[in-house]
Amino acid sequence: MANLGPVKFLTIHCAATPEGRYVTHEQITQWDKAKFGQTSYHWVIELDGSMHRTLRDDQKGAHVGKANTGNIGICYVGGVDKNLNPKDTRTDAQKKSILTLIRTYQERYPGIEIPVHIVTGK
Repeated sequence: MANLGPVKFLTIHCAATPEGRYVTHEQITQWDKAKFGQTSYHWVIELDGSMHRTLRDDQKGAHVGKANTGNIGICYVGGVDKNLNPKDTRTDAQKKSILTLIRTYQERYPGIEIPVHIVTGK
């Protein structure tokens, strides 16, 4: 797996899975390996707020096209309603976990930029 390089970005994604559907970090990793040939995200946050590391910080993911160098990816389960329309479906537990990771990376890498990216089609 390629080296991530200096960390400059923290990108937050949704998995584009229907609201309330139980999906595990293992399933998301399987989907990404099938589609991209590798694990995409550094962290996956499940509905209950559990945070699962799926890549080390020094490993390059596959979560933002050709902009993965220096980019840590966080993905939360959900992101669309039952008709697959975009919707903020984050549970309170997921919001808390995302905020924890954001604060951790802001402390670890002062000046880190945090764009938000929504993945569709899963």
